[in-house]
Amino acid sequence: MNKATQPQTEQELRVQLAACYRIFDMLGWTELIYNHITLRIPGPEQHFLINPFGLHFNEVTSSNLVKIDIDGNVLQDSEYTINPAGFTLHSAIHRQIADAHCIMHTHTTAGCAVACADSGLSPDNFYSAQLYDRVAYHEFEGITLHAEEAPRLRQSIGNKPAVILRNHGLLSWGITLPMAFATLWTLQRACEIQVMGAALGPTRVISKDIQQKCSAEALQFDPRHGAGEDIFTALIRQIDRRDPSYKN
Repeated sequence: MNKATQPQTEQELRVQLAACYRIFDMLGWTELIYNHITLRIPGPEQHFLINPFGLHFNEVTSSNLVKIDIDGNVLQDSEYTINPAGFTLHSAIHRQIADAHCIMHTHTTAGCAVACADSGLSPDNFYSAQLYDRVAYHEFEGITLHAEEAPRLRQSIGNKPAVILRNHGLLSWGITLPMAFATLWTLQRACEIQVMGAALGPTRVISKDIQQKCSAEALQFDPRHGAGEDIFTALIRQIDRRDPSYKN
């Protein structure tokens, strides 16, 4: 990846993360004031940016993002709090996976439907085939308020960047925000097609060999091809045309 194009300062990361919240809103990946995208700030400390609790995603701006530490303590003067249930899930992953600099979590209808399906994600469409050997599952333990779930969550995830939280929703993580976004977008599309296709009856099977080939050749996950940076930048241009106030 061309690191020169990646945000380096806290302010640059604030703008990138605020843009991502607006992109989620544009895509319909919102759940009232709930769900979160967290992004680590470079430096020796484990400091993160998270959305202010109580605001809709379309109200998030670079300046109202809240800076917190790994334990969820607010590190700046802010009129907003954070959602403890939301950061418990994120902190467990940030704390235990060194490359999890960005974490995204959604409760989309299609994502929740697949998370509730006993069979999980079906590897029988264009997008799910690209996720071969990239998806982990974690069993539902209730609302994510309890730190003792963290070791089990870490064990469930392993090194898989796409996570289906059983009976709950979808999650992705990545070393950069665009990489996490590319993973979540692909997982979301796979779920949408699976849910829509269920009404049509049995699906055509994709062989394991072809799934492996699709996953290996999925350029949106490859750092040599931007690892999601190009698609994310294209979506930022859409947001800029609609409402650039996220930069404030």
